[in-house]
Amino acid sequence: MARVTGVGGVFIRSRDPKALAAWYAEHLGVVLEAYGGASLKWTDEVPPGTGQTTWSTFPKDTKYFGDGEQAVMINYRVDDLDALLAKVIAAGVWVDPERLNESYGRFAWVKDLDGNRLELWQPL
Repeated sequence: MARVTGVGGVFIRSRDPKALAAWYAEHLGVVLEAYGGASLKWTDEVPPGTGQTTWSTFPKDTKYFGDGEQAVMINYRVDDLDALLAKVIAAGVWVDPERLNESYGRFAWVKDLDGNRLELWQPL
């Protein structure tokens, strides 16, 4: 059966794509390649064996994406949530004070240079 087997890319519209890419590189450690984007490889999963991508829909009135009309929220897997949050807080990045601890990992939320709410997830 023909079906979706994973997320092949994340594409973000921006008023200033180069500045937004640089923001992700500086604050979230996204390693940019010569073409200006990044290749996030499953071989980088930390800890090994935890690789998964979740795809889900939400109701139009969800508050999970924060305030406003943001249509999409991206969840980024991270290797050290506390260290990354300390880094972005020190740089003046907006960070939601709420945290979520689940049996499958820890979550926090930040906003990027364009004001998009992002979810950060550290698998257990």
